[in-house]
Amino acid sequence: MMLTRNDSVDIEHHPVMLPEVLAGLNLKPEGIYVDATFGRGGHSQAILAALGEKGRLLVLDKDPAAIQVARQLNEQDRRVTVQQGSFTLLERFCEEQGVNQAVDGILMDLGVSSPQLDTAERGFSFQLEGPIDMRMDPTTGQSAGEWLNTAKEADIAYVLKTYGEERFSGRIARAIVAAREITPLQNTKELAGIIAKANPAWEKFKHPATRSFQAIRIWVNQELEDLSIGLKQALKVLAIGGRLVVLSFHSLEDRIVKRFIQKEEKGDEYPRDLPVMEVDFHRTLKRVGSQQKPSSMETNLNARARSATLRVAEKIGKIT
Repeated sequence: MMLTRNDSVDIEHHPVMLPEVLAGLNLKPEGIYVDATFGRGGHSQAILAALGEKGRLLVLDKDPAAIQVARQLNEQDRRVTVQQGSFTLLERFCEEQGVNQAVDGILMDLGVSSPQLDTAERGFSFQLEGPIDMRMDPTTGQSAGEWLNTAKEADIAYVLKTYGEERFSGRIARAIVAAREITPLQNTKELAGIIAKANPAWEKFKHPATRSFQAIRIWVNQELEDLSIGLKQALKVLAIGGRLVVLSFHSLEDRIVKRFIQKEEKGDEYPRDLPVMEVDFHRTLKRVGSQQKPSSMETNLNARARSATLRVAEKIGKIT
């Protein structure tokens, strides 16, 4: 079932690496799948189009705006079940739906979505003027502005360096604290200007606030912590032969995904001189192909796809 132009799903939004994602999920008409980051439903619509009447799609998203669209989809297609929340709810969601250890494929499309970036009021973009919010769910938790206006200089520097890999984290943190002592930080354009002025070495073709905005967003939403928890839960809810498909958009995310797959593919560690049989390693995942990048044709059409990395793994053993 595909929505029409009159429906609320943003059909102009192009889901990243769609053919590669669908191939990675290895879709079966009667399978059970999870889109753990619904966004505006681009990947979900394509998954539904490949499912039969008995197929099922469970969708998750932190963002209330995304959930509103997902619930509209649910009203039109009863194969869809919706839950608001992060990856950390994945196992509970699957248990409640009676599909624990029976899921045939899980998609995690990480990072911030195009609708979030393009809505100034959400505060994700340094190119648009809006409140410094950056929360995936703006109804809960502390906004980025609230944190920046109260956090210690050392804590801000740590976040910028750890989550943005910003080499001028100390200078930028000092500039933020100095600016807020004059007047509290109010909007994204102001913040981007402070960061740009404090950054002495601008990267070619990259706004000087890019890394800092990324870091603050990741910190406020606890994205890397949620990802680590979500990957472990995904392994629990997948059926044997089920696929885990992850789209990441920067090195920190991809590193977590890569190391998780490597660890589960390697299995238990034993001393080198201890005689053990192959079965004793309890391997739970195997890689499906190598990492994939978007085609040049796709990046020409959608610049935001340029940094995407796709990894696919298949569950081959039970959790012990």
